[in-house]
Amino acid sequence: MNMRSAGVMLAIGLLLAGGPAALAQTATPAAPTPAAAPTPLPPADYASPANWVCFPGAKPNACDIDLSTTVVEADGTMTVEPFKADAKAPIDCFYVYPTVSTDPGVLANLAVEPAEQQVVKQQFARFAASCRLYAPVYRQFTLTALAAMMSGHPLPMPGGMRPAITYTDVKDAWDYYLAHENHGRGVVLIGHSQGSGLLTQLIAKEIDGKPVQARIVSAILMGTSLSVPAGADVGGDFKSMPLCHGASQLGCVIAYASFRETSPPPENSRFGRPRTPGPNMVAACVNPASLGGGDGPLHSYLAVGSDSIAPGGQAPKPWVEGKTVTTPFVSVPGMLTARCVATPGFNYLSIHINPNPGGARTSELRGDVIVGGQILKDWGLHLIDANLAMGDLVDIVRQEGAAWTARGK
Repeated sequence: MNMRSAGVMLAIGLLLAGGPAALAQTATPAAPTPAAAPTPLPPADYASPANWVCFPGAKPNACDIDLSTTVVEADGTMTVEPFKADAKAPIDCFYVYPTVSTDPGVLANLAVEPAEQQVVKQQFARFAASCRLYAPVYRQFTLTALAAMMSGHPLPMPGGMRPAITYTDVKDAWDYYLAHENHGRGVVLIGHSQGSGLLTQLIAKEIDGKPVQARIVSAILMGTSLSVPAGADVGGDFKSMPLCHGASQLGCVIAYASFRETSPPPENSRFGRPRTPGPNMVAACVNPASLGGGDGPLHSYLAVGSDSIAPGGQAPKPWVEGKTVTTPFVSVPGMLTARCVATPGFNYLSIHINPNPGGARTSELRGDVIVGGQILKDWGLHLIDANLAMGDLVDIVRQEGAAWTARGK
């Protein structure tokens, strides 16, 4: 299994697919050498478009890609849905991507590599239908380092701890965007996994309760466990940014981590628990398919072909037997429904696959992390958190932009 065939979503499957032996082989550090004082890294130059994966008007721009979609109905009927960006979108979107880098060592470099290009294709580029797109490159904690840590052989950390440069880069990119690109426009913050964690820090330290909060249209934090008091919308990780309950509500937060209805979070789950432990704290769950609560049909955009999620090297079944999908994405109306579920110790987005008796379209959903042929249930559907609700999220951002404009922001 290679980076492209996994779609490079979170991309954990890239190294996990080989199983524990592959993890150990990848992660085993070289013989120890005398420790030396870490050399401070220079700040990233975000005035250069080369340090952005997506930036308006930049060439190349990883968000300027083919996002055409085959709509596959339950009866097997297929139609092609073209994609068009909104050149006059009234608001911006600022995205921090998840753990995707396979660079050696603890820190990624600042190059826009296939991993970064692929993840924005899956998780961010489609938002161009609703907002202008900004996605900085940052020196993230790598997939290599994550695999090493999970194998029990963590790589040496600069300075003996997880490097602060990951957050510093994101803050520097945000500061550059505010100073040179924002011009008073509303902005949606979007992240997944490591990206959501970094944005949670950014909001808590630089935005929550400060004047710049007035420019925040919303925050979409996927594949994370944002802390809120049980039964409340605010008061945990954020002191003044509440959870969203409607698409016209501004300055609010959508946060969730997804699991199959048939495979809820196990006791060792990585998601669904609050980030900040404490009495009465729970992980926030906001259903993008039904912001007001309850069940909602998901408007998913799932990758196909060479971009499909197939952890463990298992090829997905055709969506319709005997028919070929030629677009990079499929949409599957009526196939998936989501609702937020609270169980003792967990809050999560539960994904239900609706039966299709006698239908021509497959009901198989790929997206689990698989090691040695075994599904790692503690990860849930983390690989496709964004794909599952992409259509809903893009539409929410479109409505938020209209609300922002109507309120004369």
